[in-house]
Amino acid sequence: MVAIFAKIFGVLGLLTITRGVFIKKEKSRDLSFAVGGVLLLVYSIYLRDTIFIVLQIVFILSNIYQEFQINYKRR
Repeated sequence: MVAIFAKIFGVLGLLTITRGVFIKKEKSRDLSFAVGGVLLLVYSIYLRDTIFIVLQIVFILSNIYQEFQINYKRR
């Protein structure tokens, strides 16, 4: 049962990130990347794949950093 949910999270994460590629609005695009990254992180933890886990953490942190940079420049 856990395997099914993990795979669903992985598929949803991949689809969410792919959707983000096609979004024009920067804020919505960044949100799609962040949500998709978290969903793929859950899947990578299920797989216990260290490289994939680190990759997803770096992806999520870089997305958060970029969001803070964009918001800081607007002020």
